[in-house]
Amino acid sequence: MYSEWASLSSLIHNGNEENFSVLGKFPMAEGKTVAISVVKHLAGNLGISQAAEPSPLTTDREVLWCMEVVCFGLSLPLSEHDTIRDCVFVYCEWLSALHPIPKISVPKPVCEDPNLYARKMINHFHNLFVPRKGEAWPFLYLDLGHDVINRQAVLCHRVLRTLQTLAQVSNRMNRETWESLLLFLLAINDTLLGPPTVKDDVGDQLCERVLSVLFEVWLLACSRCFPSPPLWKTFREMCMNWRHRMALIEQWNRANLVLTSKLLEFMYGPSFPELKVSEEDAQLIPCGMGNDCVAQAWFRFLHCIGNPVDLCHPAIISQTQKFLQFAITSEDVVDPYQHPCLTQLPKIFSKAIRGIAVLVDSFLGIAQPYMDEGSSEKKESSSHPSSATHSPTPPPQRRLAKSFSVAPSSAIKGMPKASLIGLTSGRTTTSHSATTTNSGPSSTSSLSSVLSTLGQDTRPPLAPARPKCNSILHMFGEWLFEAAHIGCHGSSHISDNSRLGEASTKRPSSLLLDGSVRKSIGSGNSLGIQGMMVNASPSFSPASSQPASLNDATELPPSLTIEKFESGRAEALGALCRIFCAKKTGEEILPVYLARFYLALQQGLKIPEDKSGDARICGEVLSSIILNSSDLFRLDLDGVQVLVPYVLDALEVVLPDKELSPKSPYVSKTELRRASIHILLSMLVLPLHFQTLPIRELSTGSDKNYTPLTFIQLKPRLMNLLINALQVESDPQNTQMLLGGLLLSVQDAAAYEEMEQGIQLDQGQDTPSNLLSSASDTMSSHSLSDYRSLTEDLPELQEGDAAFGNLYYDYPCRLSKNSAHALFVQATYLVCHRLMSSWKSDLNVSLAALELLAGLARTHIRKTDDLECKRAVKWLCDYVAQQCSRPPPAHSKDLHSSIVAAFQTAATWLSAHPFLLHDKECLTTVLEVVELGISGTKSQGKPGEPIKMKEEKELKPASMRVRDAAEALLTVILEQVGYFPSPCGAESLSSLLDEAALLRHCRSPSSLTPPFHRNCSNSILNEQYKGSSPLHHFRYFVIENSTMLALLEEPLGVADEQDSQPTVTLLIRGPFGRHAWSMQLRHLPRHKSGSKYHAPNPGRPIPMGEAPVRSDIKPRYFPESVDRIPLCKVDHSIPSLESTFVEDEKSSMEHSHLARLMERQVAAEAAAVQKSKALLEQIRDSGGQVECTPPPVCHEFQTARLFLSHFGFLSSESLKEPLNSPIAPLMALDINQTGFSNDLETLDGISCRTCDTVHLFYVRARQKTAEEILANVNSSSTVNPHFLEFLSSLGWPVSVHKHSGWSGHVSTSWRVTESQSGFDLPVSDHGGSLYNGESKVLYWADVNSEIAFVVPTLKSQKFMDTISTDGSLTSGDLSSGPASFDRSFSDKSYITPVPVPPEKPMRTFSLDLERQQQLAQQDGSVTCSAGSGASCNPNEIMPPAPPPPTRQKRLGRQGPGSLYTSGGDTKVLVIWLESFEDWIHVPIGDLLNSMVTGLEGGARPNERESFVIFLHALQTGLLRVKLQGPSGRMTIATPLVDGMVVSRRVLGTLVRQTSLNMCRRRRLENDTYHPPHVRRRLKIQEMTQKYMIKMSEPELYTYLFSSPPS
Repeated sequence: MYSEWASLSSLIHNGNEENFSVLGKFPMAEGKTVAISVVKHLAGNLGISQAAEPSPLTTDREVLWCMEVVCFGLSLPLSEHDTIRDCVFVYCEWLSALHPIPKISVPKPVCEDPNLYARKMINHFHNLFVPRKGEAWPFLYLDLGHDVINRQAVLCHRVLRTLQTLAQVSNRMNRETWESLLLFLLAINDTLLGPPTVKDDVGDQLCERVLSVLFEVWLLACSRCFPSPPLWKTFREMCMNWRHRMALIEQWNRANLVLTSKLLEFMYGPSFPELKVSEEDAQLIPCGMGNDCVAQAWFRFLHCIGNPVDLCHPAIISQTQKFLQFAITSEDVVDPYQHPCLTQLPKIFSKAIRGIAVLVDSFLGIAQPYMDEGSSEKKESSSHPSSATHSPTPPPQRRLAKSFSVAPSSAIKGMPKASLIGLTSGRTTTSHSATTTNSGPSSTSSLSSVLSTLGQDTRPPLAPARPKCNSILHMFGEWLFEAAHIGCHGSSHISDNSRLGEASTKRPSSLLLDGSVRKSIGSGNSLGIQGMMVNASPSFSPASSQPASLNDATELPPSLTIEKFESGRAEALGALCRIFCAKKTGEEILPVYLARFYLALQQGLKIPEDKSGDARICGEVLSSIILNSSDLFRLDLDGVQVLVPYVLDALEVVLPDKELSPKSPYVSKTELRRASIHILLSMLVLPLHFQTLPIRELSTGSDKNYTPLTFIQLKPRLMNLLINALQVESDPQNTQMLLGGLLLSVQDAAAYEEMEQGIQLDQGQDTPSNLLSSASDTMSSHSLSDYRSLTEDLPELQEGDAAFGNLYYDYPCRLSKNSAHALFVQATYLVCHRLMSSWKSDLNVSLAALELLAGLARTHIRKTDDLECKRAVKWLCDYVAQQCSRPPPAHSKDLHSSIVAAFQTAATWLSAHPFLLHDKECLTTVLEVVELGISGTKSQGKPGEPIKMKEEKELKPASMRVRDAAEALLTVILEQVGYFPSPCGAESLSSLLDEAALLRHCRSPSSLTPPFHRNCSNSILNEQYKGSSPLHHFRYFVIENSTMLALLEEPLGVADEQDSQPTVTLLIRGPFGRHAWSMQLRHLPRHKSGSKYHAPNPGRPIPMGEAPVRSDIKPRYFPESVDRIPLCKVDHSIPSLESTFVEDEKSSMEHSHLARLMERQVAAEAAAVQKSKALLEQIRDSGGQVECTPPPVCHEFQTARLFLSHFGFLSSESLKEPLNSPIAPLMALDINQTGFSNDLETLDGISCRTCDTVHLFYVRARQKTAEEILANVNSSSTVNPHFLEFLSSLGWPVSVHKHSGWSGHVSTSWRVTESQSGFDLPVSDHGGSLYNGESKVLYWADVNSEIAFVVPTLKSQKFMDTISTDGSLTSGDLSSGPASFDRSFSDKSYITPVPVPPEKPMRTFSLDLERQQQLAQQDGSVTCSAGSGASCNPNEIMPPAPPPPTRQKRLGRQGPGSLYTSGGDTKVLVIWLESFEDWIHVPIGDLLNSMVTGLEGGARPNERESFVIFLHALQTGLLRVKLQGPSGRMTIATPLVDGMVVSRRVLGTLVRQTSLNMCRRRRLENDTYHPPHVRRRLKIQEMTQKYMIKMSEPELYTYLFSSPPS
């Protein structure tokens, strides 16, 4: 840079003639006498002890003579302190001549020509800093001379302060004066700092102060009078002579940091993250310093110490004149590089490289915060004592020097420390306060303060406007690469002599590579990388800059061995990793840089052995690489896969070691393991993705028989590493990340095997071959083949569970094949046991483990053993029992949340594996846990305890939430296990029939409807139009205040006179849905009902011809002999009946009335007898016969009363009101009250499962507006084909208007609605817009939840505008279908039925009642328009739509959507990014406007409360995941982890499971949330209170015997 300019070093070394006084020609005594007398007089006029007076010196000659005296006085021995002090005072006062207002004591000639005299005075000041001849400096620092040197130091500081102030305030200094001042500062620095450091010498005392003044004045000169090239060259040469001083590197870092802050400000604008420095350092840059001046000064200061890597070479640092002089005169030092002061070089080297790393971070936008000096030094000294002693300047004299100190960066500490430099804080506030690392390293590691997703960190993100990696490497790459290679063996070295001068290396970007090499590297071929490394340039040798002296350990002192420089090398490698991990999408990095980087990582990842030779440690270099390489395999770095084996070796050192002790005290063990897990999660899918692709070695050496390793061979090692890491991990966040990776591995292996099996079946192969099992046979030597490493904690795992037994002993044979089944077994065993032993007390880890178990239950594994599934369910039940049995102080919301999640997981296992309930032991275990959850205790206690019956137990569940979860599990067992999905499909757990549908199939003419009985009487139609509702044909009762019964007493189907049985049809509305049942009272089984046990016409028997003998006998009450017995007095003791009425008039009247009734009855009976006799005589006279005929068959039954009676609801005990409730077990409802039908519709609109919605978006490169993003999915040409593949893997497409489940919006959910014109038209070309919610959505459901996937578009957003701003439905939405039972019959007419086309599949369990209602015209008529685009199918069933939600009981002040969610709607966005860096620009807030679901409850969607899953497709075909979400204790959901790399095979499954788990965790965290069945129960209770009919027992019986009201 300055090769064509002459240096001024000789002028500094030889001295300036102006520094010598003429008094020096005379003896010291005479000169001393003159100086003392003259200087004393001059100082008297300065105003120190008395008022200042004008100087008596009026001519130049007088002034010059006095200056000769002062010059000599400054060189007097230090014993003449007063004289030297007066000389300093005189010159300091006279230098004010350059100030805007000179002082009064300044001589007139000096004021007239201040620059001339100032230059002389500055040169004379040099004598103050020069050691005196014949005077040894060290003696002054003994106790006897300590006061003297302190006084002399004060004078030096006074001079430096004066000169610094002069440079700051003077506006009269010309170029010559500036150059003289800079040369003076260079000279005194060289005088004090050039010699080798001796503890407590003057250079050691003043080094920081003189250096700080030099750098600060030099920066001022750059602004006022830019130094000439000779001065810059001299400055560089002098600094290179002082590199053995720690203070030089500190001041160099300080100046670089301040200049970089200003440089970034004008280069990248205000939006670039600001590099903050202290206020004191910020003042070093003058306000008027131009941008060009800043850039020039920045570059020159950066190179002023030469190559920083020279600091690790003692031979180079000691090759100075003063080191050579010291070696010649010293008896202890033979070679210059053996001087004791050079033992500080490792710390100096580390600090220099650390400063460069900070500059690199500044350009990336991730520099760490600068804190005040006190906290910085306190923390550094406490954590690293050796670094606190590197600068012995006394505290009072280190004011400015202490203002900058580069502390160990996060690459070494593993976490941000208060002593780190430079805070990046955006000057402009953006909509994304949630910031995470963008492709940054682990020290910046992948997450934000607002993101509470896994792997999160508080480091700021990479700056979007950061320079390209090539640009940063052009500037700092040569130094960093060279520093990263120090200590590497096996490479040729350059001689020391070639390194002594200024090294002018060729910039890597100018290296010419062969075209084939570039092409191979660009395609990611690892062979191309290897060939380029060999052929590109000889300067690539890893240790090309390393001198031989550094390799010869015998010649260097122990403190200068290469191991001592490991800290600086770690900093360099960490900075390189951060640079390469900052690669943007589509950015190209020069192959030469990639090659050197891969070589550096290969050397750095080598595991050193300790002195024993059998243990591996995690040194500073390895820690730095791991902490800063989290994104290494998440980017499209060409050929990066060649590093996979080396990185895997390093991870096998860190993760399986439970007692890992990092070598560096600044490395956090937890952060190191977290960074290792991030890297591991980005490697898990590589083996199955690349399969048998070979991994080329970077250098194979001379081994011709070398066989490259394939990716599939790494599968066993990765799985063993994952299992081992999970087994020993203790940090909760790290554990959750590993659990996510474990589920990814199991599901990816299962999907791969299923795909492989399908391919083999297509090819007709009889014997399937498992690529995974074949790979394990060639397991590399690095794999943990001894499985005992996986089970070394086996006794701990087996503790407390004897049933676990010998399960692990048959494990190695399973794991050796490494199939999906083996991973499934291993994951189940390990997770269940750690869940029971060590994870149960941590909510988040417990939830993650339960989410993994739920994911395993849904994973299709071939050859799944029943015993394994049974044990998994038993472990879940044991976990619930163990949690419930914890002491009362341990019961908290978190504990109950984990129990609720365990119940949900058990339901998932049972529904996925119905055969488990066929096992008696498993069924007993599950039901015992359900009983425990509902009642709080088990009937069967400990062995030996008596069984508690139900009536003996007191209901004390752990909490109401636990009871509700147990009830839900019990319902799943009784209703869904083995029957889900039902023939209706997974979209509905309830019956699709309602009152209107049932009435259309009644036999009774009083309820038949025209579409099915067109020939019936017109009175039916008249009844319809009179306003009759189908509800009036039903009787409504509520049982146990939780179940609503709608009883229809009219039989269904076609009338059958031969088989007319008492029939009742029930619509049962309970907490878990609506169910339809039809019951018949039969005296015989159905298969015997048609049998006849008598002849069809037995005929009349032949009558007997003989007339019977008739005798008229009058019946008597007593025998005749009684009349002959005479009466006695006793017989008259009983009065006659008539005598009793004589005295009682009322009794007499009653007797008379009773007598009249008897007479009337006697007369009526006599008349009936006479009529009967007359009829018989008439028949007998006509010769006819009387035939006996059976009574007619009864067709009218009061089946509602029979049903209630037979089921025990009408017993006296059942009808009594319980003591603890004002509501009887059986209550009738009054359907005539206003609002009953609307409430009934509302109840049917509350789903019995949770409903969630995920909205998907596609973001093309550099798109920042919602309109652009929503328009991308209109065509397949504007989206990635893999995006459409991903959509198809999320769920199955359903038609919104024919779908009876959740469809993404309440207006179209849980009902079949009318299709608006054009909505059902097929779309031939789309990019996902087909699933925008208007006509179709993607849908998935299980027994517990249902989820809709919607791809919003601009068209769908306009459609959502019809929804009111508070989330409720508009009037048009409510009238779009048969939304009211009252309207079903009164406001609609029916259409002639149209046959269903043969190609259209019948809807099972719908009784073919599907019908299509038309919109009412203005005249009230109903027509079917053929051109409307909507089919007029009268056979389509239309379940009722949910009405406008109302405020729910006990649910607090919720909005309209509270009936459905009772806790708010969780917004989940899945965003596909073409450019990963665009994640920070995605307008989440604007996209939320297109995500209306009707469940918002009147609240405006909050961006901070939304979950975002970013997906970015890599060039390898894999996908990178980034998560963003609200902060919270329970929002970290798995299996997806921030930064995870997944395959396309399992992407849809993982996204769906993560979305469901996010929503479930959010519901668990919400205190106001009620499960769906609880909300339905509350609605039933509300309706009971509102519509119940209070009747006594006789009134209820009377009500049952009467006909239903019509």
